[in-house]
Parts: sequence; C-alpha cells; structure tokens
Amino acid sequence: MDLTEQTARFDRGYREGTPPWVIDEPQPAVVGLERDGGFRGSVLDIGCGTGEHAVFLASRGYDVLGADASPAALAWARRRADERGVATRFTQVDALDPAGLGTFDTILDSALFHVFGADDRARYAQGLLGLCEPGAVLHVLALARTDAPPFGPVIPQSAIRAAFDRPGWSVEAIFSTTYGGVVAEHQAADIGKPAGTRVDVPAWLARIHRVAVRPGG
Repeated sequence: MDLTEQTARFDRGYREGTPPWVIDEPQPAVVGLERDGGFRGSVLDIGCGTGEHAVFLASRGYDVLGADASPAALAWARRRADERGVATRFTQVDALDPAGLGTFDTILDSALFHVFGADDRARYAQGLLGLCEPGAVLHVLALARTDAPPFGPVIPQSAIRAAFDRPGWSVEAIFSTTYGGVVAEHQAADIGKPAGTRVDVPAWLARIHRVAVRPGG
C-alpha cells in the first residue's frame, strides 16, 4: 500500500481543523498504562499525532521520541510541548519504513495500527522489531470492531494476533478498553450524537513483548 495519499489526507485533517481523535489530553488507557508501570526506559510514540502522549510521558520523566508521517501533526505536537515546557523530541517517519529512529525499551502505538490493511499490518510488525531493545514492550491501542457504527478504522482482536504471530514477538495479552474521541460533523448521523460530543468507543489494548529468536527458529 502506498501511504502517500493516506498521509496527505491525515495531514490535511490536521491543517484544516481538529480531527475527531484529538482530545487535547492523553487517552485514559495510556494514562492507566503509565500509572501501572507499563513504560520504562526510552519510549517511542509512533504515530504520535499532536503529541498528547509524548508530552505526557516526557512530563513523567521518560526519554520520549514522538514520530509521525504528518508535518502538520508534528508542528502541532512541537507547539504543545513548548506551551507546556516539556522537553520532547519529534521526527517525521514512514511507519512502514521506520529504520533509523534508534532503539527503545517501550513503544506506544495509539490508533495507528488499525489504519493499515492486513499486508501492511504484517509489514509494520516486522519493521518495529528493529526498533526494540532486548525485552522491549509494545503497547497497541486500536479501535475494536463491534456491532455499533464505527468511530474510525476498526479491527477484530485476531488482526493484532495475526500481525504479531512471527519470530521476535510474543503477544502477552489483549484487553478490552475504550478510546476517547470527539464526534465530527460527518459522523454525527451514524453515531447518533451531536458533533462536538465527547465519546468513549470500544478499543483493544495489546501488550506485546520483543523476545529473542532461537537459532534456527
């Protein structure tokens, strides 16, 4: 899949208004992860968007790099960090070709994984292997497929397991949680709530470990 068109669409969304997934605060699921010790060492926030999580984690003392494909999102993220007086680094990256970012102890993916099709999900999972220190942990927060009208791209739990069913990764757990958003004009009729309403929609939160690959495995 060529992400150029998709990146341009996201970039336009950031430039022309406030996308429905921007709630100007970290997702409660991510706050809970931090509270429960889910982050350690150096952290990569991949698909960082406007930087809510990168800024939050940096304010908690972590060495954080936020990475996104959208220049408009990154400009917004840098302003957010400056306004809050938080030292956070940001860089532009193609998430399907992330080599060169360095290696990390913890990787956070909040609402990026679910935008990819099956082939690119597998490619993405493979590419992340090279960004991990031994024993690193990856947290994936993705919108869950349910019978309700979707708030955005949604996936079944099996899509996470399929993408990371490969040497080097071990899916430790997938929990049901929620993802906060704000209803956009074009979503109001389908979701049945007025535009501007804060909603919490079903999501998956996966904990995936980077494991050693056995010789010959």
